[in-house]
Amino acid sequence: MREKLKLQNNLKETRISHGYSQEKLAELVGTTRQTIIAIEKQIFNPTAKLALLLCIALECKFEDLFYF
Repeated sequence: MREKLKLQNNLKETRISHGYSQEKLAELVGTTRQTIIAIEKQIFNPTAKLALLLCIALECKFEDLFYF
């Protein structure tokens, strides 16, 4: 049986390296701090639109921020 793929991310590390708080990043991408927390803890997978906005705000490629 094939193991289910789980989306992982480097959001917290990347956010910190840019000097952004969770609240500031949430403000930049138009979401809430709670959503950023849930993504960082891998409780919630962002929509494609939110993932793209995070990449733009953090000036990184999708594959550098999200991986399996």
